[in-house]
Amino acid sequence: MGNAQTQLRSVPPVTERTTTDVKLTLPARPENVSVIRHVLGAFAEALKLPDDLVEDLRLAVTEACTNVVRHAYPPDVPGPVEISIVPSEDVVSVIVADHGRGIGSSSDTNGPGLGLPLIAAIADEVELQPVPGGGSRVAMTFARQRSGDAA
Repeated sequence: MGNAQTQLRSVPPVTERTTTDVKLTLPARPENVSVIRHVLGAFAEALKLPDDLVEDLRLAVTEACTNVVRHAYPPDVPGPVEISIVPSEDVVSVIVADHGRGIGSSSDTNGPGLGLPLIAAIADEVELQPVPGGGSRVAMTFARQRSGDAA
């Protein structure tokens, strides 16, 4: 699980392009959330990531993608959800982005609204970023060495 000092922060828009090992763009539809989870699981398996880290990644990415599906675009007009996964020696960084309404501007008030707090609880770092031209990004960082793992 994420450390106790995890913070949810808003930061200025990201304007630089990042080199990624995996980038996936799909229509923001409910059925594509499971496709994204499958790709993430296969990638994590190829990297031989610890099981608890894989579960945290899957849960956080599922929550972020579900937020895009539910809130980013008008009903019946799904835009894209973009997922970037960048592993390094110490961390795995994941960005879930959309080109929709932006965080906080959805009229959908159904549901408990626990997605972002849950992500903040399990990721080591979370940043909310506006996307230039409209939309939002949730950038999540997970330490590869989890507390309780053998050194």
